[in-house]
Amino acid sequence: MLADVVPFLVCPHCAETLTLDGGTLRCGNRHAFDVARQGYVNLLRGDTSIVGDTAPMVEARAAFLDAGHYAPVVDALVRALRPGPGVIADIGAGVGYYLAAALDAVPDRVGLAVDVSKHASRRAARAHPRIGAAVCDARQPLPVRDGAVGLVLNVFAPRNPVELRRILHPEGVLVVVAPTARHLGELVSTLDLLTVGADKQSRIDEKLAAEFTLVEREVCDFGMALSRGDVAALVGMGPNAFHLADDRDGRVADLAEPVRVTGSVIVSGYRPR
Repeated sequence: MLADVVPFLVCPHCAETLTLDGGTLRCGNRHAFDVARQGYVNLLRGDTSIVGDTAPMVEARAAFLDAGHYAPVVDALVRALRPGPGVIADIGAGVGYYLAAALDAVPDRVGLAVDVSKHASRRAARAHPRIGAAVCDARQPLPVRDGAVGLVLNVFAPRNPVELRRILHPEGVLVVVAPTARHLGELVSTLDLLTVGADKQSRIDEKLAAEFTLVEREVCDFGMALSRGDVAALVGMGPNAFHLADDRDGRVADLAEPVRVTGSVIVSGYRPR
């Protein structure tokens, strides 16, 4: 666990200050959380029902992202970074790919990777020397101090507006990356993938409106030339992995290489109200 992020954390049970004592985080009320040998700490409250990314999903995501196919998303994300005082937190950080890019762009900060999957948190803890990783459910109260975060990243992940507003510094920024209806369009019908509604962005804006004001937006469209292995990793790294068609592997095997696929996301910056 990166010691530099501990001052930004609180106990998930009582919200008291956490301190690092050897390989354990402790609060004044004697709640204790062991730091895993892989470098992350589990701060789940114990009553979550969400299913996080599995080990195969994490491996697929790491392989796909490390190949650079989503580099245009990273570039657009970096252009939106306007951090206020505090830690950079990625809520739903996955393997820490986007948080690592943000830390490279903002070299004077440390990063907190938050994800409900212990498999993803293992990867995130090693994704950058300035990342500390914690397992917790983004739908629940986050084990983060009020106003401690100067920049919140939320990339292809669920969001809790009230909690995001609580942890964000008054001068901080929330950056949300979400797919458009065009994202992976060539694969949707061919492989029976989940679809993205045409109103997705408006629904995100509406959900955030009580706590945040939109200040910046960029549409990022880009093309990808993928191998069949890349396509298999792309399908296996996200929610589609939980909705596999019986014959999807066969459909992927029948694709002609290179597989031309459209990436399309919206990168939005929000200030707290």
